[in-house]
Amino acid sequence: MTLSPNTRAALFMAVSMAGFTFNDALTKTVIADMNAAQVMFVRGTFATVLIGVLALHGGVFSSLGSLRRPLVAVRALGEVGSTLCFLAALSQMPLANVSAILQALPLAVTMGAALFMSEPVGWRRWSAILVGFAGVMIIVRPGFEGFNSYSLLALLCVAFCALRDLITRRIPDEVPSLAISFATALFVTIAGAVLVVPYGGWTELTVSSTSRLLAAAVLVIVGYQFIIMAMRAGDISFVAPFRYTALVWAILLGFVMFGEVPDVAMILGASIVVASGLYTLYRERNAGKTQPAAETTGPAMAPDGV
Repeated sequence: MTLSPNTRAALFMAVSMAGFTFNDALTKTVIADMNAAQVMFVRGTFATVLIGVLALHGGVFSSLGSLRRPLVAVRALGEVGSTLCFLAALSQMPLANVSAILQALPLAVTMGAALFMSEPVGWRRWSAILVGFAGVMIIVRPGFEGFNSYSLLALLCVAFCALRDLITRRIPDEVPSLAISFATALFVTIAGAVLVVPYGGWTELTVSSTSRLLAAAVLVIVGYQFIIMAMRAGDISFVAPFRYTALVWAILLGFVMFGEVPDVAMILGASIVVASGLYTLYRERNAGKTQPAAETTGPAMAPDGV
């Protein structure tokens, strides 16, 4: 049976989200034994080398001169901030809860595009944004016994990711996505090296921890490559909703690897966030060219090997 281009693209997106989420799960197994900065440095080193090989194979290094733009540096700073917040939240929260909060990213990008880039967002999408963030609050549960202060770091990670993605939309199209990814991964790796001592010093690497971080870096590259394949194979408006399969993977991996069972509040809040995101994507598809939420699925918006 021959699959349609959109069906193949949807499968590629699901595999991509699996790659990113397996990376998160492996990282969570390591971060209990070493600080976030060392994780950034070791995993980032592997990722930078792997992205560098892809960039060399694709002839991207000839375009590195185009990276001398302030926006590229700002994007890298956003990636550093999001990585630090994400790793801190991941170390203290269930994998599925962190993933559920991060599903609010398309809503945050749509809101940022409306507030800071004067992009038209109608009352329906504004309503979806408000409802979606209400769902996030159900997951976070401020003021209740189930509240985890690290949830605020997950929210801050969303803010940094939204900054990264909004900045990415302003970088000229002639700058290759892979070149941006290489520069950002290198920047984050250097930032991790600088922060190792302030974050508590170096922990001796073992074969187990090193191999897991290497595998995590490889999985990020797998995720990145399958996003590219998905974008090339199908329509972005059709493919974008399949980014939410990351939450399914997170729930499954959280249960299998860490014995984490999502509670009712998490399931309810995540359902509201996903439903709001899907409605936003539906409205964008009807609205025409302006698609800030859908664009968060593109390869240029993916985590850059960190």
